[in-house]
Amino acid sequence: MKKILSVFISLLLIATLFAGCGKTKAGRVYYLNFKPEQDAAWQALAKKYTADTGVEVKVVTAAAGTYEQTLTAEIDKKDAPTLFQISGVLALESWGDYCSDLMGTEVYKQLKSDEFALKKGSKVYGVGYVYEGYGIIVNKKLLKKAGYEMDDIENYEELKAVAEDITKRKNQLGFSAFTSPGLDTSSSWRFSGHLANIPLYYEFKEGNITAQPEKIVGTYVSAFKNIWDLYIKNSATDPATLTAVTNDQATAEFTNEKAVFHQNGTWAYSDVKSIGDDNLGFIPIYSGIDDEKQGFAAGTENYWAVNINATEADRMATLDFLEWVVTSDVGTTALAENMGFAAPFKKAKPVNNKLSNIIDESIDDDKYNVAWVFGLTPNVDVWRSDLVSALASYSAGKADWNDVKKAFVEGWEKNYQASKR
Repeated sequence: MKKILSVFISLLLIATLFAGCGKTKAGRVYYLNFKPEQDAAWQALAKKYTADTGVEVKVVTAAAGTYEQTLTAEIDKKDAPTLFQISGVLALESWGDYCSDLMGTEVYKQLKSDEFALKKGSKVYGVGYVYEGYGIIVNKKLLKKAGYEMDDIENYEELKAVAEDITKRKNQLGFSAFTSPGLDTSSSWRFSGHLANIPLYYEFKEGNITAQPEKIVGTYVSAFKNIWDLYIKNSATDPATLTAVTNDQATAEFTNEKAVFHQNGTWAYSDVKSIGDDNLGFIPIYSGIDDEKQGFAAGTENYWAVNINATEADRMATLDFLEWVVTSDVGTTALAENMGFAAPFKKAKPVNNKLSNIIDESIDDDKYNVAWVFGLTPNVDVWRSDLVSALASYSAGKADWNDVKKAFVEGWEKNYQASKR
C-alpha cells in the first residue's frame, strides 16, 4: 500500500511539474499600441484571441502624443511590453537594443515586399503593419477626353508626351495636364518631402545606405528636375506664383475637373473620391530612372517590434499572435474593416480606399516599391524649407537648377552638421 501511495504521489508530482511547464510555455502578450483611434478594435481582437487560445493578450494604448514617454516608462519594467512600435531607422538609436531579430519569423514572411521591413544590416528590427503610398492620381474620364487610356502611360517619356499634348490643347479641352504644384506650406511637403524622396531612394539603394549619411552626392537630382519641369510647364498656374498656391487649391483643380494629374497619396482619397472610383486612376511618379519596374512610393512609419528582453515563452506567444493577426480571417478582417489599415501582408483584405487597393494590385504585379527614405533627412524642416526656396526661385526664372541641386546636396551636409551640435 505504501509503495502504491508512493508511486501515486510521484506521478502526481510529475503531472504537476508538466502542467507548470505547459503554463510557462504558453506565454503572454502585452501590446503597447500607438494608435488611440484603433484602441477599441485592438481590445476586441485581443479578447477574441484569448477566448480562442487561452493565451493572455493585454493591450495598453498610449494617449495621443505620449507614445515615446509611455514606452520609456514601460520598457524596463518586469512585465514590460512584449510588442511595441518603432517609427523607422532613426528610432533604432533609441530602441534598437530592445528589438528581436524578426528575420525568418512568419509575420516577416507574410510581407508582400521586403520594403516594408525595417532592416539594418542583416537584422530585421520591425515589420510594417500599415502603409500609405503616393504617386500621381489620375482622372481617367479627362484622360479619355484627351484621347488617352491608362495603358498609354507606363514611363516618364509617355507621361511627358501626354502632358505636353494636353497643354497644347488645353484651351480646346478645358483642362490642364497637372494640378498646380503649390509651394505654400500647406502643399510644399508634397515636393520637398515626397518628390525629393525619389532621387534619395535611388541614391541610397545604389549605395546600400540604411542609416542617415553625413553627405549625399545627388546622383539622381536630374530625375527630380525631369518631373518638376513637367509639373511647372504643364499646370494651370504661372510658375512664378507657386509660393501662393495651397494644397486646397490644387485639390480643387482636380475635383473640379480642371486637371488630369495630381501628385498626392492614399491619405487624400477622401478629398478626391467625389469624382467617383470608376474615374480614379493612380500611377507611380515616373522620372526616367527605372520606370519599367518601379512601383509606387509606399511606406510606413509604423513598425511592430518584439521585445528581445521578454522571456522566450512570451516572445513565442507574441509571434504566434502576430501570425494569427495577419493570416486569420478574424485578424485580417479586423485590420482592414475595423481599423481601416491598408496592410502590406499577403493575406490582407482590401480597404475602402481605391488608391490603396491600386497600390496593392501593383505589388502583386511584382513591381518594387520606392521606400520612404525621407525619414533620414537631417534637420528636416530647415532642409525642406531651403529646398522649397530654391525651387520657387528656379520656377520663377530667378535661379538655375544648380541652385536647387546645391540646396539638395550641400544643404544635406550643412543640416547634418547642425543636427549633431
